Amino acid sequence: MKLSWQQITLPALALGLLAIGAPGRAHAQAAIKIDGSSTVFPISEAFAEEFQIQKRGKVRVTVGVSGTGGGFKKFCRGETDMANASRPISIEEMEACRKAGIKYMEIPVAFDALTVVVNPANTWAKSLTVAELRTMWEPAAQGRITTWNQVNPKFPKDKLMLFGPGADSGTFDYFTEAINGKAKASRGDFTASEDDNTLVMGVESNKNALGYFGYAYYAAHKDKLTAVAIDNGKGKGPVGPSLENVTNGTYNPLSRPLFVYVRDTAAKRPEVREFVQFMMTNGQLVGEVGYLPLPKSAYELAWKHFQAGKLGTVFGGRPQVGITIEQLQALEGKL
Repeated sequence: MKLSWQQITLPALALGLLAIGAPGRAHAQAAIKIDGSSTVFPISEAFAEEFQIQKRGKVRVTVGVSGTGGGFKKFCRGETDMANASRPISIEEMEACRKAGIKYMEIPVAFDALTVVVNPANTWAKSLTVAELRTMWEPAAQGRITTWNQVNPKFPKDKLMLFGPGADSGTFDYFTEAINGKAKASRGDFTASEDDNTLVMGVESNKNALGYFGYAYYAAHKDKLTAVAIDNGKGKGPVGPSLENVTNGTYNPLSRPLFVYVRDTAAKRPEVREFVQFMMTNGQLVGEVGYLPLPKSAYELAWKHFQAGKLGTVFGGRPQVGITIEQLQALEGKL
């Protein structure tokens, strides 16, 4: 199956046409609203497309992109049925949902190799250490670290051009936590966007650029981008982002789980239950858009929890940087 999620407007138009269907049918159509992470967008979009085909126009699934933080704001206001998230729900978001009377189910759907990329014309930064990434991105770097040789004296004295997710992005939160030691702790003088396609284009068109985003966006443009291997300083040397290295636990600390959150009242609707069941039994679609599907047992456990109506998060509002698939399954088993 060839998916066209790279340009958000195309699938959105396709979904709109599918939603219209035959005259006189629209009034009977159920709807599921999803919003949030641009990283998780390709996954939910793939599920939505296939589910709508299966339901023959009886259910319309819309998938928006406002970043993980933006998605949780809408979710905790009761505006959406599901939230896509590239990190666990935060303490602040948990409190916002509590005040609004919104309860939720946390469902892991995939693993990602958060990918640092450079332009193919960059011949000097095929690998970087976590310390070098921190030198680039920490708050103290703002206005001070402006050329590549300031990161490493072996690098050329060329302008350092940085592209990264905006403040509403879960990828921004996770990367800053993993690299700088605190979520949202980052220099502010970089080109920011919640749309990963904008970041892709920025790095593609600038020789001296560096950016980061979910692995699927790199995989879809690997002929125009170079993935940077990361050395975490633990003796294994530089490790490249790949689904294999996520599986074996060596791509650390930028390997992370991806989630959807389902509002408890929405979960009672038959179309939402059917959609969640479809997600939990069609994990192969995760691989088709460039991410790592969870083991079958993880999806089975998530579906069991959903059916039992188990609410809340196993993370307590704090992401665990570098968590492995096995560790995630152990946590979810305690829900």
